[in-house]
Amino acid sequence: MAEALAEAGANLALMDISGEAVENAARSIASDYGVSVNPVKVDLASESAIRSSCVSVIEHFGRLDILVHSAAFVGTTKLEGWIAPFEEQSLSTWRAALAVNLDAAFILAQTCAPALRASGKGSIINIGSIYGMVGPDLDIYGGTSMGNPAAYAAGKGGLLQLTRWLSTVMAPEVRANMISFGGIERGQPEKFRANYTKRTPLGRMGTEEDAKGAITFLASDLSSYVTGHNLVVDGGWTAW
Repeated sequence: MAEALAEAGANLALMDISGEAVENAARSIASDYGVSVNPVKVDLASESAIRSSCVSVIEHFGRLDILVHSAAFVGTTKLEGWIAPFEEQSLSTWRAALAVNLDAAFILAQTCAPALRASGKGSIINIGSIYGMVGPDLDIYGGTSMGNPAAYAAGKGGLLQLTRWLSTVMAPEVRANMISFGGIERGQPEKFRANYTKRTPLGRMGTEEDAKGAITFLASDLSSYVTGHNLVVDGGWTAW
């Protein structure tokens, strides 16, 4: 998604909990696309870290036009009480997941709201999931160490409603939309990929390239009359 925005000519601030990873990504994107990229190491579980990082980014560029929240604990995350039968999923892990998957989106939007309003074309894009819309088919995880925690679904469902809320409260200066992705292929076990593909009308898992058109559309004037929308990019998964 960052590459898609850079390809369209946007200067970027990248946030990640890993300083080394975000610096490497920033150097690569800046070199490949000739844009300014500001790497920011931040723990999205920390309210103070999020707020101070947002302020520093806005001061660095002097403006903010687009806010993308894409960080999340996902189905392969190694947290105790995360990939477990429902009865064994822990409340502490639930809270840790919601802090990053949902709370961070609220804090980011709130802190960045004045700059986004001042932009005149502010756009908030939250990255969701089909599991914020529908329940999981646990059969696709059979025979793997993967799973689908309740906290992930609850966080993405909450993020969808937060997006709708923002779309009316921050209008007309700022648009707020969501992209709900289906499964993205990232080296998952072959059994899972086969199960997932069999259940998907387009006959494959998604790729990183599939995200580019959606993010560019919602970030730009191509979607200037679109707000409060959930753009589903799932190969038809939720059409059944």
